[in-house]
Amino acid sequence: MNTASFFEKLWDAYSEKTPSAQKVKTLLQKEGNMVYNDHIAIRTFDDPRTNITVIAKPFLAMGYETKGEYHFEAKKLYAKHFEHPTDSNAPKIFISELLLDQFSEDLQRHIKETLDSVSPSVFTDNELILKGRVWDTPSYKTYTALQEESEYAAWMYVNGFCSNHFTVDVNKLNTFTTLSEVNEFLKQHGFKMNTSGGEIKGNAKQFLEQSSILADIIPVQFAEGTYNITSCYYEFAFRYKKNNGELFTGFIANSADKIFESTDMNLQK
Repeated sequence: MNTASFFEKLWDAYSEKTPSAQKVKTLLQKEGNMVYNDHIAIRTFDDPRTNITVIAKPFLAMGYETKGEYHFEAKKLYAKHFEHPTDSNAPKIFISELLLDQFSEDLQRHIKETLDSVSPSVFTDNELILKGRVWDTPSYKTYTALQEESEYAAWMYVNGFCSNHFTVDVNKLNTFTTLSEVNEFLKQHGFKMNTSGGEIKGNAKQFLEQSSILADIIPVQFAEGTYNITSCYYEFAFRYKKNNGELFTGFIANSADKIFESTDMNLQK
């Protein structure tokens, strides 16, 4: 599969689970904007079958290179981001993994049993992140048990392998000059912002400002019945030039920590 086709399939899978993303993109286009993607974020577990190294394979095959690494102590996550060295319009890739051995034996057992239920060949497929949930119908009881320890683990258990969010590159919008303007536009059209840590995370001194709308709520079929839970969300990023005149291309861990919370069920209440 060529690069353009792969990213198109990623968007299709993501936007199907995230109706608000397509609505926002269409609204921005109607305002006269070309919408470019700043980065795509993907979640996974640090199990050797599914860790960052596994998820990064298709991107490395496209020529992407490893750049920054990030630690999220409170959420017990580790992440890396990847950039394409020659294509300035290629989205950055941000992959995070849950550090399973830092959680309870119960959580570790739930995740291990879930992964063990899947044929090993599934995890060696380079298109794993297009496959979504590759295990059987989830249990709502297990979902709520995971949620008590980690919203991230509970989200992964239900949603599986996919793009957790795409991100509008605000710098390349024609009709907006600041992230605040984009946020006001979104609110005027009825979208709810993630206000954890402030509506805008980061600042000019850090060379990056980020915001996001709350994740969509979609019906999910569990073994015990249908429940409405979070799927994915749309993010917005504005980057500033560093002292050398080049745009900052990395990420700020404290800001990303709050962006992660866009899928938290508690923020939906």
